[in-house]
Amino acid sequence: MTPPLGRIMFRDLSPVTPGGFPARGVAGDPVPVAVTLVRDGHGLLAGRVRWRPIGATAWDVAPLADRMDGSGRWVGRFTPGAPGMYEFEIQAWWDRFATWRRDLRERAAAAQDLTVEFEVGARLIESMLDLVDPPARDRLGDAVSGLRSASCSEQVRLAVGLDDAVAGLLDGVPDPVETVASSRHRLRVDRERAVFGSWYELFPRSEGGFVPRARTWDRLEAVAAAGFDVLYLPPIHPIGVTHRKGPDNSLVAGPGDVGSPWAIGLAGTGAPAADGGLPVGAGGHDSLHPELGTLADFDRFVARAAELGVEVALDVAFQCSPDHPWAAEHPEWFTRLPDGTIRYAENPPKKYQDIYPINFWPDRDQDRVALWEACRGVFETWAERGVRIFRVDNPHTKPLAFWAWVIPELLERWPDLVLLAEAFTLPSMMHALAEVGFHQSYTYFTWRTSTWDLRSYGEELVGGPAAGWFRPNFWPNTPDILSGPLRDGTLAAFALRAVLAATLSPSWGVYSGFELGENAPASEDNEEYLHSEKYQLVERDWDRSDSLMPLLATLNRIRREHPSMQRIDSLRFLDVDGEDLLAYTHHVPAGTVVGGRVLGGDDTVICVVNLHPTEAREGIVHLDPAALGLPAGAPYRVLDELDGTTYTWGGSANYVRLDPAERPAHILAPSRSVRCFTTPAL
Repeated sequence: MTPPLGRIMFRDLSPVTPGGFPARGVAGDPVPVAVTLVRDGHGLLAGRVRWRPIGATAWDVAPLADRMDGSGRWVGRFTPGAPGMYEFEIQAWWDRFATWRRDLRERAAAAQDLTVEFEVGARLIESMLDLVDPPARDRLGDAVSGLRSASCSEQVRLAVGLDDAVAGLLDGVPDPVETVASSRHRLRVDRERAVFGSWYELFPRSEGGFVPRARTWDRLEAVAAAGFDVLYLPPIHPIGVTHRKGPDNSLVAGPGDVGSPWAIGLAGTGAPAADGGLPVGAGGHDSLHPELGTLADFDRFVARAAELGVEVALDVAFQCSPDHPWAAEHPEWFTRLPDGTIRYAENPPKKYQDIYPINFWPDRDQDRVALWEACRGVFETWAERGVRIFRVDNPHTKPLAFWAWVIPELLERWPDLVLLAEAFTLPSMMHALAEVGFHQSYTYFTWRTSTWDLRSYGEELVGGPAAGWFRPNFWPNTPDILSGPLRDGTLAAFALRAVLAATLSPSWGVYSGFELGENAPASEDNEEYLHSEKYQLVERDWDRSDSLMPLLATLNRIRREHPSMQRIDSLRFLDVDGEDLLAYTHHVPAGTVVGGRVLGGDDTVICVVNLHPTEAREGIVHLDPAALGLPAGAPYRVLDELDGTTYTWGGSANYVRLDPAERPAHILAPSRSVRCFTTPAL
């Protein structure tokens, strides 16, 4: 009879996800591993973690260490290299040699006869000689001889048995008598942009498209100069004419109205194409709206962005206008009503008569397969043109099974792909989308405005049950959402929300017009903008003297210079005696590895934000100097990275006063805090 278990049981292994989907890592970042090892008896255990890229034959190994707190918890870490899929497992064994040494020491202390024990130790070493590297074998052979030497005194033989150098040669070597392995688990390693980045969203049609000398090219230069890493574009495809929306989401569009970019697809209304193909302007998700330029123009735009250090992200919205080629060619991909019409999209009380939602689970399985493959083809079309970042519209209205299938398919071809989920929905669905593969997600930050809201939500993101795989991206506004203090708000309100988003989350973004304080809501009970750019072109004065773009540039610079701000697990909140003040820190000690590089010194940032956009607030900020690597009893200098002002702080309690007319916040860096990486990772 085969035992159902080995003698060693693995419990509570991490990192894993509840549904068994791959855990997440970032290229160059150490991956923490933990497991509880349980075995009968009083023998000592040992363990290690093994990992390798999927498809590789050789394993890399790293040791596990007992936390020595009586819990049986073992911890370690390993550092994968390039983005891609990896597998890892835990190996554990009864460490007979370490157990023998422990017992030998105790027997010697009790003055017991050790003759037989020396032979036991010699045989243990002999059984493991073939498992160590050849240079170590001679030294271990000498130890065997010393244990067996009758001419040596018991004290000499005891010293051989307790020699730490001998033990070190066998440390981490799996014992051949009893070594067992856990189940293998998968780890997906993503690139840096999956966890850290600054996003800027604009509608290219409002700026003239991608044609040469359009204003869009100037905006690209400005976005790059402000330190944004990602320029996100709403759908750039042909727009349907059936039920096209007019300005302010009106149901009637005039001859010159441009419609919503999310009403994707056009059967073609222009003259026949020169090659005899579809009419000019025809196409769906794989086509470019002709008024934006040609695909060659788009390619040049993407290439120029790359030269400036900016990646272009595209919106993927799996929905169609009634004029989309899919609506005519594949009616089975849509939901039909009893009167034979296709149901248009609704999100009560909102109605989208210009959009047909796709039925991702048709009655016939072959129709489902064809649909899913067509949707995968949308990503492939634009990835082949150099796009590697996609913002996915309403992924929570599509089956999780689809995302669990398509994301690994895409990542196998393009491991550097990054997908942002636009899913303002239940936490369980947001977390599930992250678990099945989305790299980042929009969050509830937009609606978190009080000190309690922001602190509790931040603590959930850092230490909640989904913290290991749910990566936040904080947006103060989107084309759909004008919320909280931004509604009819002052520029100071926009400034404080920018500071919060940029300093609380490693990834953040703004929708264009934010820097100009665009603040007019559609109505009292509607979160959308008045005269929304979703339905019309918008012209803006980008040269306004009161633009917040310099502030956004400063925030992006600070984020780049402080590696502690590039991972959310460094976030800790501080207690404050004072109303409307939120205080928090980012701290990582010297030697921490972030993105494959090692910090040469501590990096600490202390943020204090006044959440009231019009009134000054003051209070006492409480912190633990030792936890931040600061002097406990001596004063120290802190530099406000926002404006260059220097302050003297000391001890655990410090006074602050923030007047929104002067500054929205402090972003303080102690003088001992390093502002760059200094040594390469080994």
